[in-house]
Amino acid sequence: MADTGKLIVFSAPSGSGKTTIVRWLLEKKELNLEFSISAASREPRPTEKDGVDYYFLSLKEFKRRIKEDEFLEWEEVYRDNFYGTLKSEVERIWKEGKHVIFDIDVVGGLDIKKLYPERTLAVFVKPPSIEELKIRLKKRKTESEDRINMRVAKASIELATAPQFDYIIENNDLDTALAEAYELVTKHINA
Repeated sequence: MADTGKLIVFSAPSGSGKTTIVRWLLEKKELNLEFSISAASREPRPTEKDGVDYYFLSLKEFKRRIKEDEFLEWEEVYRDNFYGTLKSEVERIWKEGKHVIFDIDVVGGLDIKKLYPERTLAVFVKPPSIEELKIRLKKRKTESEDRINMRVAKASIELATAPQFDYIIENNDLDTALAEAYELVTKHINA
């Protein structure tokens, strides 16, 4: 793997704003970032493309790659529903001379930090409150009430991991959160 590439992890409960922050940072060409595409063992949704949204692998292929130690991190999120980061994805980005940015769950984010403690900036994006998180998820109008309640319950557990990250950005105001994220990433890649 390249010697100079850095890793930038953004983790958060669903609805905290991490994806918005990561997409905004990717637009900042001076940061020289590239998004790490995760692998998934599920079928693509109608709007998703293999190699763009995820690397879609069969369950058998995913498990084979786990056995062959091809993942930096992986997790069985639901029964037979695996997600993970392929080592080859990080190597590809580093070979291009870029830094890797992740929009990833808290378990995967902390696993990457453990593997590369000196090269990784791990940032937790915190919503102002669980109530605000629920409002944001409802505004999306993409999920059932049960699914929203499941995400909110999971958020409480995820929030407990926040102190294990290098920094916590509280996303009360998006412009402030973006500025804070930009400053943290700039400092990390120039260190």
